[in-house]
Amino acid sequence: MKWNRLIKGSTLSVVGFLLSPLSWWNDLFVNVPLALAFAWMISIFYPPAFNACFILGYWMTNVLGLILMHKGGEALTAKRSAPRNRKKLIQDVAVSLAYTALILALLKLKIVQPFPNYFPDR
Repeated sequence: MKWNRLIKGSTLSVVGFLLSPLSWWNDLFVNVPLALAFAWMISIFYPPAFNACFILGYWMTNVLGLILMHKGGEALTAKRSAPRNRKKLIQDVAVSLAYTALILALLKLKIVQPFPNYFPDR
């Protein structure tokens, strides 16, 4: 059972770290593409929701990452995780807001848009 707990906790922690705002360096390779896919799927049914769903999807990946890291840490230690300090929390929120601003800029410049808009009617 110890190995099962170790593997489960490690896997949850690594996946959570990759999705979390703590890994700001890979947001453009993991979180943004997942958020874009989410927005594309929703915009198939309701195109005006694309922008809001893109931002919502990005935030959801970050929150999911933090939750998975927490659960992975609990599985590894079988104890309650130590609380995070205030400075780190502010830094994490600032990074998330910066990436949200980048997403908004990409939307406003129409670099990122609903999938059918990449192929205009001829």
